[in-house]
Amino acid sequence: MKHLSIDLGDVRIGLATSDIMGIIATGLETYRRVDPDKDIDYIAKLVKDLGVEVVVIGLPVNMDGSSGERVQKAKEFGQMLSQKVSAKIDYQDERLTTVTSERMLIEAGVRREKRKQVIDKIAATIILQTYLDCHSH
Repeated sequence: MKHLSIDLGDVRIGLATSDIMGIIATGLETYRRVDPDKDIDYIAKLVKDLGVEVVVIGLPVNMDGSSGERVQKAKEFGQMLSQKVSAKIDYQDERLTTVTSERMLIEAGVRREKRKQVIDKIAATIILQTYLDCHSH
């Protein structure tokens, strides 16, 4: 089962996809946001082109487990996307994924400018791998 994960940011959207078996997550790209309608259309086209059956959207839950404005934005994005695709929309707690991604890139010696370009894609990969690991049978 093919998956696509979304790390939703205000400026960029990190995207990752799974293998056809739904076992391994791989970074796909970092999409630079244009406007909500174009962003949804772009991702809906990706879902169709890649044959995605499940879209996993990262939920930026607060460290204390509470939901804030960003969680609401993620859910609204999921609702809008669900009107354009037949894929199942699901959510994954994404606490610390950006921090983890940043740490990995620093340890790998990636320069600050380059980190900005790939951090969202890596965060999306971590979100998806966590989801796949939690939902494997």
